[in-house]
Amino acid sequence: MLRSFTLAALAVTAGAWACAANAQDIVKIPGVLELSGAGAISGTNYRDGFLLALDDINAAGGVLGKKLALETADTASDPGKARAAVQRALDDKPVMILGPVFSGSVNATLPMTNEAQVPQIIGGEAANITSQGSKYIFRTSFGQNVSMPKIANYLRDGAKAKNVAIIYVNNDFGKGGRNAIIKELETRGIKVAADISIEAGQADFAADVVKVKGSGADAIFVYVNEEESARFLIEARKQGVDKPLIGETTLLGQKVIDLAKEAANGVKGHVGLTIDAPVPAVADYAKRFEAKYKYKSDHNGMKGYIAAYFFKTAAEKVGKFDPVAIAAAMHGLTITPDKVPGILIEASWDETGEIDRVSYLAEIKDGKQVITETLPKLKP
Repeated sequence: MLRSFTLAALAVTAGAWACAANAQDIVKIPGVLELSGAGAISGTNYRDGFLLALDDINAAGGVLGKKLALETADTASDPGKARAAVQRALDDKPVMILGPVFSGSVNATLPMTNEAQVPQIIGGEAANITSQGSKYIFRTSFGQNVSMPKIANYLRDGAKAKNVAIIYVNNDFGKGGRNAIIKELETRGIKVAADISIEAGQADFAADVVKVKGSGADAIFVYVNEEESARFLIEARKQGVDKPLIGETTLLGQKVIDLAKEAANGVKGHVGLTIDAPVPAVADYAKRFEAKYKYKSDHNGMKGYIAAYFFKTAAEKVGKFDPVAIAAAMHGLTITPDKVPGILIEASWDETGEIDRVSYLAEIKDGKQVITETLPKLKP
């Protein structure tokens, strides 16, 4: 149930909860996240990053004199379950909702938070999320409408590709990315040599790789979830694919490297967030995350961590826990690390809830993500 507390954020045991703080001194934040199913890697990282931030925030006195606590509900990576969990959360009139991460579940829940006028900080990247007019939806990662132009530029200028094979996962995330990259490729005169859909959780990619090899493509754009990314890379190397394998953050993530091992070497792409960013605050975050959770954070962990400081900054700007006022303050907000170190990298949010910040081009070398270029914010 949603009311199962995630007490790690307050560093107290369940038995000590009642005496640790008066309930009025605690602000409970519902986290509707993919903790099992196809999105478990993403949802767990997002949760743990948020909890790490809550540890820091609560140790420093909390927000407006109150401690923050995360209550999690597992969507099992199912949009229907996500809707039910958000409805239960809204019944308690929260000041904000964290998640989901999967775009399909975000699309299923954003009308609810918009109607209830409760800010929802999400990890979903589908381009259509912020085009639906909600004033209460906010990203901590780039939407596809921001990342795909950067990838298309790299395919044209870096990979010198004239024909590109596209591999995408058949869900809102994958279809949104597929549509966005095709549009960007067309404007740059790059042809689509193959347009191949795969299923979430798919294990066998032999036939898909055969299609790619036979397409005549001179570059391959891979836009699927982490586990499918690793399986595709392993099969591509097995079949001797020698064309550039290029993708977005999910293809170059730590979990993909861990699963694909040497098959990930040589993969290139655009990453909006990475623990390998040449930023000391990011390196410190990555070190503390791994020490606490015994695994390496991916970009989803960073998104969750940043979400907590985004909320904190907006709430403190307003001076009260008023969800409508906090959402209004989030629009047009720019947060800089010199004033809010926990934001890690300077970030701005526009009137649609889209985020803007620097991003990176990267390559996997010897099992590590190596940053090759820093790309500026879209708007100075």
